[in-house]
Amino acid sequence: MATGEIKCGICGFEVKVEAEQIEGSKVKLNITSTCPSYQKIAAELQEVDAYQEIFQKLHQGKVYEVFSKYSKHPSCPGISGILKTIEVAAGLALGQSASMEIRK
Repeated sequence: MATGEIKCGICGFEVKVEAEQIEGSKVKLNITSTCPSYQKIAAELQEVDAYQEIFQKLHQGKVYEVFSKYSKHPSCPGISGILKTIEVAAGLALGQSASMEIRK
């Protein structure tokens, strides 16, 4: 199992992801967040094919499809965190911290 904790920024919301490879490239997801948009995403996005998600063109695949239906903020880092957690759960990447620091 792989886990991800994403702090989304000034909104103060966090997204927590648990991803477990269940069969071949299938990954079961458990997404939790206090963000109303991610609560809707979590309800719909419960299982994905990791290869279909990771080896698609940018903004294609089920994760982006569901995200685009419910998210009001296209630059939210939560989507990247979900995809990275899927990638690690499927054995397509090693788990490693990633971060963004934006300043003005």
